[in-house]
Amino acid sequence: MLKGKSILVGLTGSVAAYKSIDLIKRVRQEGASVTVIMTEASKRFITPLSVELAAGGPLYDDMFAAPLSHISLPAEADLLVVAPATANSIAKFAAGSAGDMLSAVFLAFRGRTIIAPAMNWRMYENRIVQRNLSHLLAAGVKTVGPERGTLACGEEGMGRMSDIEKIVEEIVSSLTRQDFAGEQVLVTAGPTREYLDPIRYLSNRSSGKMGYAVAKMAKRRGAEVTLISGPAFLPPPDGVEVIRVETSEDMYNAVMDSIPMASLFIMTAAVADFRPAETKDAKIDKKDRFSLDLVKTTDILAEVGRLKSKPFTVGFSAETGHRIERARKKLLGKDMDMIVFNDVTMKGAGFDVDTNAVIIIDRESERKLPLMSKEEVAMALLDRIREIKGGMGTF
Repeated sequence: MLKGKSILVGLTGSVAAYKSIDLIKRVRQEGASVTVIMTEASKRFITPLSVELAAGGPLYDDMFAAPLSHISLPAEADLLVVAPATANSIAKFAAGSAGDMLSAVFLAFRGRTIIAPAMNWRMYENRIVQRNLSHLLAAGVKTVGPERGTLACGEEGMGRMSDIEKIVEEIVSSLTRQDFAGEQVLVTAGPTREYLDPIRYLSNRSSGKMGYAVAKMAKRRGAEVTLISGPAFLPPPDGVEVIRVETSEDMYNAVMDSIPMASLFIMTAAVADFRPAETKDAKIDKKDRFSLDLVKTTDILAEVGRLKSKPFTVGFSAETGHRIERARKKLLGKDMDMIVFNDVTMKGAGFDVDTNAVIIIDRESERKLPLMSKEEVAMALLDRIREIKGGMGTF
């Protein structure tokens, strides 16, 4: 995701500085080169040697040791990340101070800057700190966190530095083309549960991973995203509005409530095709034989297809075997703009895995993708949607 990018990482004097070793490693794993700038206070929490080993190169801490480095380093960088960012460093940035290497680099840098605040909750809530943060936000600086949790002093409160995953995601998003900015994207994910009684239900093996990946990538590319999720044990993508549902009826109602605001609808959820005709109020007694009377659930994609005014609509067709003709019929029969076919019996393309192999089918063409991560599949899907919508003049 960050191949060929050059990132400056600033470390300041917080106990959270030890987490930045992992941040530096993660950014390098994504393909970026990293140059680290340490304040003198940060060296009290983490050793320069450990930082240099993580970054794979020398660090900078004195602008007089390498004359004009506070100008040359930011001139060559794509992004500046300060994690952790203490109250002291935030104050220096807001005041325009250039008393050390990091604050001077901050002033000289002309690209996107991300800071991850970390401090005691009393310090974070102080009106002066909040004023400084507001000043930086108004100047275009992006903040990640902080979060509520146990602090170094043992107290609970808002001030803990955000998890590295969230900081990395913000870094990647900041360096990703924002070609979905202005789009209102509605995504569904996961299975539904159709209850027989308060304890038992009918469901399927969908994990929700594909839908969560689509929501995450759409957000990364600048869209406003709403994710309607059936029962799934996955962390919600950061910055995405999540609506939790359980039954197919819940899913239908949530979709129909949200669809008027959407410009793009991507239905990855594996909604149950049938539900019990009757749901018992009490647990059904165990019997030697038991018959179920099932009735069809509402076909959400078909209902969306009947709307007079509907968003660009994408469905998913999970099949057992290469039954691609069924997907083609669904595309036309439900008046979708695109459908994604995948054979769940293929190795690495079934349920509960992080990869998928799909065929993207639209009204003009079919594109077969090799086995790749679900995030890569999501990116390829969004690429094709952008091509089609761009051709329609709706992008």
